[in-house]
Amino acid sequence: MVSVCFYFQVHQPYRLRRYSIFEIGGNHNYFNHERNKKELFKIVEKCYLPTNHLMLELLNRYPEMKLAYSFSGSILDQFEEHDKSVLNSFKKLVDTGRVEILDETYHHSLAWIYSKNEFKNQILLHREKVKQLFGASPNVFRNTELIYNNELANFVQGMGYKGILAEGADHILGWRSPNFLYTPKTAPKLKLLLKNYRLSDDIAFRFSEKSWKEWPLTADKFGNWVSAINGNGNVVNLFMDYETFGEHQWADTGIFEFMRHLPGEILKHRDNDFVTPSEAIDRYSPMAELDIHNLISWADIERDLSAWMGNKIQQTALAELYRMEPEILATNNPELIEDWRKLQTSDHFYYMCTKWFADGDVHKYFNPYDSPYEAFISFMNVLNDLKIRIKENKVIEKELVA
Repeated sequence: MVSVCFYFQVHQPYRLRRYSIFEIGGNHNYFNHERNKKELFKIVEKCYLPTNHLMLELLNRYPEMKLAYSFSGSILDQFEEHDKSVLNSFKKLVDTGRVEILDETYHHSLAWIYSKNEFKNQILLHREKVKQLFGASPNVFRNTELIYNNELANFVQGMGYKGILAEGADHILGWRSPNFLYTPKTAPKLKLLLKNYRLSDDIAFRFSEKSWKEWPLTADKFGNWVSAINGNGNVVNLFMDYETFGEHQWADTGIFEFMRHLPGEILKHRDNDFVTPSEAIDRYSPMAELDIHNLISWADIERDLSAWMGNKIQQTALAELYRMEPEILATNNPELIEDWRKLQTSDHFYYMCTKWFADGDVHKYFNPYDSPYEAFISFMNVLNDLKIRIKENKVIEKELVA
């Protein structure tokens, strides 16, 4: 028997505008509100609404169908601010009882690497938001960009989760298969679900690539690949960005028709079914223990953290941002704290990436800057203004006390 586990990440950042050095100390409006609204509406029209409509159709047609999502707090806030119809369409999916929501960091941040306290606070904020909007209490965790290691597993287990997602990278699996559950070396009560990156990326990245030897990818072909895993695996984890449908892979590539027919092709094999992450955890025993000391992610061909921390400008920006934590939190100023947290979103550092070759086009996607250095300059200008606001807040507090 082989179970298919579909998981989709739904996230869009609050992009910064080109913030000039001459604005420091005088303009505290950091975010490109018009650009963010425009991007959101484009993705809503091309991806979120049509894909949600399709997923609801599939859930209604196939009682065996199951899905899982995680939403960054950033995208949920934007839905509430600009387009509640999208939020309602996701709620309809959840209301079927066959859609699971996962927890993550509220601001899609790299907090795990720089501040365990901030990391925990953002998870708690996310829990509260998901409970408020969907009435759900997630028990499976997904860190930003599938960033993972042993230490994280132990921390997440301590917060009460029963499962965690990670990338099924070759260099950590070796001869093992991603199509089984594993136990983290440091978290014996936690189960680890690994992305089958080959099959996931066939849909997410290679679907419309005409030079790919398997193009065109059809639902029956993909269904046969899944069925071939019977006897050599328990669960096929297909993890990808939700923007795969309609945005990364445009409608005219046939991606929606592919997805419309895929469940039927998978279910043609009598031993195939679908599971949510929680159901996979409850159903299958771990194959072995995995010892993953170094941090991994699902980004780029390296599956490491170089997309966000691979050069000096990224490292400088991140160090300066998290160095501000004690002073920011001490202000007890909700607006200051919220702006600081929005600046933690991993996309800001992704835009500063100087990698190229195969990953170059990926790093330009949704990028509001002409160069990584422009992204860095705007970001650091914003941080300098934030520092001035902290000082001003201290002055105001002293005056109130006096």
